[in-house]
Formats: sequence, C-alpha cells, structure tokens
Amino acid sequence: MTTTDTLFGASPTVSDAIHTRRSMRAFTQQDVSDETIQRLLTTAARSPSGTNTQPWKVYVLKGQTRARLVSEVCAAHDALRQDPSLASQYQEEYDYYPKEWVSPFIDRRRENGWSLYGVLGIQKGDKDRMHAQHQRNYRFFDAPVGLMFTLDRVMGRGSLLDYGMFLQNLMLAAREEGLHTCPQAAWNHFSKIIMPILGAGDNEMLVCGMSLGYANADEVVNTFYTPREKVEDFTTWLR
Repeated sequence: MTTTDTLFGASPTVSDAIHTRRSMRAFTQQDVSDETIQRLLTTAARSPSGTNTQPWKVYVLKGQTRARLVSEVCAAHDALRQDPSLASQYQEEYDYYPKEWVSPFIDRRRENGWSLYGVLGIQKGDKDRMHAQHQRNYRFFDAPVGLMFTLDRVMGRGSLLDYGMFLQNLMLAAREEGLHTCPQAAWNHFSKIIMPILGAGDNEMLVCGMSLGYANADEVVNTFYTPREKVEDFTTWLR
C-alpha cells in the first residue's frame, strides 16, 4: 500500500521506486542542486543500449534559460489556440502516437484524460480550463528543473528503445532521492522553438522533455493514479 510518506519521500528499494513513480503535475519551488542532477544522470547513464551506443544527449534547464523556454513555448501554444492553422508550423519530428487509434489503446487514452480532468474538476467542454491545464506542461508544472532529451538523426529506431531505458533509470534514480518527475512528449510539437534555445545542432532530434523536482503533496492533481492491466491480460505462457 502506498502512503503519503512513501509516495513523496525517498524510495529505498527499486520496487519502491517503481511503485511510487508517477507523472507528477505540480511541484514545489524547492531547488534541486546541480550535484544532485549530476548524480541522477550518472546513474541513468548505466542504462543498456545496443552495442553500447549510448545515444542520449541531455539539456538541463534552470533559471533564465528555463524561463525563456517556458515563455516562448507558452506564447506559441496560446497563438495556436487562436489560430489552429498554425499547427502546420509545429510538427513532431517522429510519430510518438499512432496516426489512427484503435481499441484498447484509444480507450485507455480517453480514460486517462477524463480521469485526470475529473480529479481537477474540469468538465467536458470547458475549453479554457483544458487549455490552461495542457499549458501546465509548458511550464514544467512549476518544477525548478526542466530536462530536454535529443537524439542524433543518424541513429535508428532501436535507439528510441535504448532512450526509454535511460529515461526510466533517471526517473527511478530520482525517486531514490525523494524527487519526482513527469516525462512529457507534449514538448515535441514545439521543437522548432526549443532546439535553438538549447543550442542543439541540426543533426539532433527532440525525443521528449521532463519535469524534475519535489512534488507538491498539497496539490490534488498529484493524487491522480493510473491503473495497470493485469499480468494475465498481457502475458502468454509457453511451456
């Protein structure tokens, strides 16, 4: 059973870290030291990768650079709402989600979205509050640290598998320190704005962003819990 203490405190075992890792959507302003971030990334770098290619590249955003990124992307997000035709200017560089949704995946996606809005008291059709909540992504949910992850375009799709293991290691290492994260594909639409701010090369592709900090235990959004399918529903035993 997960209690408030175990959810927001440090996780002493790998299993604890896995079970208390959630995508937190509200953070405190408590600083995360550069030394702590360095330690998390050092641990995450032990992730496996095909032939040890280690394809990850990380940008850590704090202070003024973080503020600039938030300001420019939020402005673009607002402009896109006013003029949806601008969407053609903000395209993801790879398909994170399918072009055509089918069950059961679309059902889980819808349940996730409406359950989150339900926790927040956002009613269907309340476009103003939906927009504001979506924009919380582009404010790193107030976390003091933003992370951006890029991949060299020369690499193949297998490197995205490697990247997933790196990101998971990073999120679990954060839990050991009493920190929380929120991995975010939402940023991918705005890579056109983000990459120049990062100083990223033309050879780099944005993989995703991530919020990092101390979760705010007083915010109701952080009570949101996503269910998982039963093992027997996704496992076939062959003997």
